[in-house]
Amino acid sequence: MYAAATESLIKQAREIKEEDLQKFCGRIIKQLHPKELGGETVDSLQRLHLIVSANKYARELPSDLVMKLQTVLRSSSCPEQLQVLSSSILQESFPLSVHSLCSDLSQDSRAISHLASVVLSQAGNKEDVIPLCHHLLRSLESRLSEGQISKHALPILSKIISVYPEILTDDQVNLVSRKLVDWLRYASMQQGASMSSGGFFSGPRTRQPAPLTEVDGVVTGDFFTVLCVGQSYTEDQWMNMYTFSMIKSWLLTYDMDGTTNAESDDRSELDSSVMSMVSATSSSSRLLPPKERLREKAFEYCQRLIEQSDRKALKRTDTELQKACIVESVSIMDIICGEDPSYVYRAFPSIKALYRRLNGDLAQARALLPIAQFYLNHSETAAVDSEAVFSQLFRHCPAEQFNEPMLAFEFIRFCLLNASMLQDRVANYRQSFPNLLKFLAWNSPGLITEFVELLPSLVAPDTAIELLHTLLDLPCLAAALDLQHRSACYQASDHSTWGQQGAKMAACLDAFRQPSYRGLFLYILRPEAGTGDTIDRLKMLHEIVADMAESPRVVRCAQVVPVLLRIYFNTVIQIADEKLMNHLLLVLLERSSLLYNIKTFNTEVQKVFSTHLQALCKLHPPLIVDQSRELLDFAGSPANIYSKEDFYTHVVWVIGVYLSVSYDCRCTVELITSFFESLEAVLFEITQVRQSASPPSFSPRLITVLMTTLTKLATRSQDLIPRVSLFLSKMRSFARSGPVTACYSEEDSEEIITRAHELINLLKLPNVAQFVLAPSAEGDSPRWHRDTNASLPQGMRAVSGILHRQINFLPT
Repeated sequence: MYAAATESLIKQAREIKEEDLQKFCGRIIKQLHPKELGGETVDSLQRLHLIVSANKYARELPSDLVMKLQTVLRSSSCPEQLQVLSSSILQESFPLSVHSLCSDLSQDSRAISHLASVVLSQAGNKEDVIPLCHHLLRSLESRLSEGQISKHALPILSKIISVYPEILTDDQVNLVSRKLVDWLRYASMQQGASMSSGGFFSGPRTRQPAPLTEVDGVVTGDFFTVLCVGQSYTEDQWMNMYTFSMIKSWLLTYDMDGTTNAESDDRSELDSSVMSMVSATSSSSRLLPPKERLREKAFEYCQRLIEQSDRKALKRTDTELQKACIVESVSIMDIICGEDPSYVYRAFPSIKALYRRLNGDLAQARALLPIAQFYLNHSETAAVDSEAVFSQLFRHCPAEQFNEPMLAFEFIRFCLLNASMLQDRVANYRQSFPNLLKFLAWNSPGLITEFVELLPSLVAPDTAIELLHTLLDLPCLAAALDLQHRSACYQASDHSTWGQQGAKMAACLDAFRQPSYRGLFLYILRPEAGTGDTIDRLKMLHEIVADMAESPRVVRCAQVVPVLLRIYFNTVIQIADEKLMNHLLLVLLERSSLLYNIKTFNTEVQKVFSTHLQALCKLHPPLIVDQSRELLDFAGSPANIYSKEDFYTHVVWVIGVYLSVSYDCRCTVELITSFFESLEAVLFEITQVRQSASPPSFSPRLITVLMTTLTKLATRSQDLIPRVSLFLSKMRSFARSGPVTACYSEEDSEEIITRAHELINLLKLPNVAQFVLAPSAEGDSPRWHRDTNASLPQGMRAVSGILHRQINFLPT
């Protein structure tokens, strides 16, 4: 993680002895004399900071050194680099007396900022921070000259209330609210004074304050905002910017009635409408309580920012600032409307106009999310149709901007935070999963945590099967998105710039551009669900993009699929009816051999299939009879053993457990015989011993599961017992054959022989064998292992006694 030299320094810092540390601290105390401050002092403080921060636990420093460092923090004449280092060291050291830190608070803005960092890091509760908080509040009330504490007090206070929101009393909240209103609405309209040279023969002179301008260069005609441009700014203009930066958190923390939003929910609608009437004009807003007045002025400020954002900025940086201001303004208006619904009717005209202006502009895609949040929260209150907004949002943003990481994160967070509302109120939310998964396919590592939480909200009975197919094809989607992106940006002749896989990528890109394959890619890149669960030529699509299977993006995407499949199955079994479960089983059988060929991907997916196949059958045992034809075809094909042994083994296991009349009365002797003969043929084929035969490529576990399943089926149709007994008697010769002993260990061979012995002896008592191998469906009850009146323990003891009396298990 670190370079070797860095690792060595950290190791030395961690292993320094206490005696050496005390000597080093003594040397620093001497260096911190006002006349000795210099480069050597800086170097020593840097080394001390490394020592105290390299350990997990805080180091205790000498009290003399702590006092010296506190003196440096409070000194306005001390170099800032030394103050920063002193602050960092004190934050990492053994807890200090916070009261001593706050006993003599400086009026210097720089000093109080560094001191506040130490106080906040060392404070154990809000009482430790109260002296600092009171000091900041007094500084906000007083009128100080330029450069003093007032400009830095607000950011520190914002940090304090984010940690201890209950620290302010109602009177203090009102005080701060009044100050915020003044800074937010009544900042000066002239630029700050700037010094200029008066020429060679005269000293410097102060230029006359120039008016502020808008981002397009026009002189500002309304009140000051963060989008007003000037060469320099006055203190109250800086306070205006600080206020806007913290107003969102302030409104969320302190509503009009107290310190929690829950307290404001008790207001009647009549009170709300009266407040709205009082707030209608700027003059009457002065009659409002401080926090209501702040809400009114913040609303007006946001509306002005939205108007200013429509201007053509002269500088690119101002364009980016406009985008940020749109996001913040709409979010603040959303909060205000949530606290007071009367603002909804005043806000919607601006929000609608803003949406019409931004819709279709890809550069403004991130600004559409707070607008969508506003519609989601307030469209019902204002009786506004929001369907077009969400249709546009879910259909176009992911499809066109899947390669924007920040938009992807914010979009998925928006869906995650509003999942329940989106399910209930946005018709096309669950239909949009093909588009949402494009974000994951392109940005797999960064979004997996969010998608693990989001996926359950996308599972619905009508789209569950298509969602499963889409998850299985997620790596294929990543490959298609990569080709789509390259097709828009490069020509096929540019493959030399794509690295070692340039030639392979160019071949895939050519296929992507061919009209004959266009339908395949259009399906995999579809924006919404509903065009079909999957496509017939899926295998062809996998072959087309086969050369991209080693692409880093495709490989990373394949790694997240098993995780999502587990979430999917755990969710879908809670809502699935009989029809859906039957469909799910068919998909498992079909897709187990139809996956994008990526290293380890097929194996991991089949492991998930195996686990949840058991869960499905346990939840609905009649699945075995319902899908008997498909299961017979699957289990009767030895080719499935070599390509997906683990899944095949689990299929055989569930057949042996659930193909029983105790689970489904439709389970006839003919059906049992069909499965028996099919599995018998498979076991016979894979256990044929020939001198020229190659060693078996399957595990002994498969052999034992097949033997056990055949025995179970034979106990349910006892005419089959002689056949299976004869077959089992031949397993010794198989296990001792040359090809098998060359492949299996001695323990594996013994396991096969032992299992065959046990099954043969059970079949000598058919009724007992059926009882032991196929207990009733109630056998999962936790009382079976300790209820002495139950028949199963007695049966097991009887069988155990019979088996122990046997001398030879098999005829020689």
